[in-house]
Amino acid sequence: MKKVLIFGNSGSGKSTLASRLSRDSSLAHLDLDTLAWLPGMPPQRMPLEDAAKLLDAFLVDNSSWVIEGCYTDLLELLGDLADEIIYLKLPIALCVANAKNRSWESHKYESKAEQDQNLPMLLDWIVQYEERDDVFSLQAHSRFYDNFAGRKVCLTDNDHRF
Repeated sequence: MKKVLIFGNSGSGKSTLASRLSRDSSLAHLDLDTLAWLPGMPPQRMPLEDAAKLLDAFLVDNSSWVIEGCYTDLLELLGDLADEIIYLKLPIALCVANAKNRSWESHKYESKAEQDQNLPMLLDWIVQYEERDDVFSLQAHSRFYDNFAGRKVCLTDNDHRF
């Protein structure tokens, strides 16, 4: 059994790396974006206790997994279960470039055009990473990384080879 958490700024390559690890190691893959938000507009976070129930259901169904996202509050619910964490701590400029070159995320958007409409907001979000003081911030991710007692890796570029 292998249990991996991947986290970092938006555009850091979390989904790309998680997809590769999932495929190469036969791990179930969960993108926390799929359970962190309530349906509808404007975007609103799902209550933490409701998201925790969805996480529990995923864990019951999967003994080996890779879970990725930027939500430190959700990652903390999983920290004691993970064998390994991978912190994608890329420079802001690389995250912006990655976001601009992102392929269509069909599990999040009805179309590539809809995804592209969200790009200006996403780019603003990415550049605020170091300034924010919330569960999505550099500070929160760094604390989670520093406090994790198991195997941990911090990557600072797009060359995610394992």
